[in-house]
Amino acid sequence: MARLRHMAWLVYPAHRVCAFSLAVALTASGCASVAKVTNLSEESCRTSFTHQLSSILTQEGEKSEIADALAHKTVSTLTTYDLGPRPFAIAAPSGTDYRFFINHKGAGCVLTLFGRRKGFISYTNNLTYIATEILPDCTCAD
Repeated sequence: MARLRHMAWLVYPAHRVCAFSLAVALTASGCASVAKVTNLSEESCRTSFTHQLSSILTQEGEKSEIADALAHKTVSTLTTYDLGPRPFAIAAPSGTDYRFFINHKGAGCVLTLFGRRKGFISYTNNLTYIATEILPDCTCAD
């Protein structure tokens, strides 16, 4: 009887669609590889990274002066500490936490915002992402 219950969920079309969607989501989310910027200490890359990060934060509703300060602090932290290729988070004074990663695409690097949380509301999009910006003058490695 228990075996029939486990198999029954595959019989209903809605369950098959959900199972298929979940499988696609899990497969697609594994396609992006996380990288790290290797030349963040160079002025041109540091300027590009700071500008693009500030741009994303401003698009998300942060005031431009706050976004600039957060971007400078983040770049300073990433150049001071070798965190390796992993996602990083930024806590804004607005109460919103932003989650980013660097993606190695072709010869360039892409800064990707994939999650944000404010209070009890959390939004993550690891399929199409929330925002992406190319990092000119930066190089990255997996």
